[in-house]
Amino acid sequence: MLSATLRNGLDAYGIGTRLRSLRKGKNMGLVELGEHTGLSAAMLSKIERGKLYPTLPTLLRLALVFGVGLDYFFMGARDKPLVGIVRKRERVKFPDTPGVKEPAYFFESLDFAATERRLNAFLAEFLPTPPERLRRHQHPGGEFLYVLRGTLVVHVGEDEHMLDADDSMYFDCSVPHGYRARGSATCRAVVVTAG
Repeated sequence: MLSATLRNGLDAYGIGTRLRSLRKGKNMGLVELGEHTGLSAAMLSKIERGKLYPTLPTLLRLALVFGVGLDYFFMGARDKPLVGIVRKRERVKFPDTPGVKEPAYFFESLDFAATERRLNAFLAEFLPTPPERLRRHQHPGGEFLYVLRGTLVVHVGEDEHMLDADDSMYFDCSVPHGYRARGSATCRAVVVTAG
């Protein structure tokens, strides 16, 4: 059973509608298409109505009958504006480093439903961490932080920056950086990376 997120992602390509257009353009019935592909008319009908998503080998069989490539079924999928909605109940919380006993922070992706996105947005929960346990990392691009609750200390290179609720910050994340909540309370922030 596919999740709603996967169904919506596959539906955006309109594979069934594209298949129906090809078939109708050749004045071919479902039974005749089934004879050419070895697929049942019932299965083809489900694919055309979006009730069944074909595997790539099945889709390739169909493409060969009509003399098109697999890309035909995926081209122009962005005829509509790119929209990705992530419901709170769909988010999954991950530690900053898998398998560590004491993570420095947890994060949840806020935009995983949007394919081909140009940035990544996260809801992060930073835990109180002593300065000596600060873990630094780096990656290409830029990073933007907006603190929702608590106080966050951000280390970028040799500098330390303190952000309170409603403060924001942008920095070059190719420089080693790390975060820690100040005090005894956790800190929540929206983090956006691009690059």
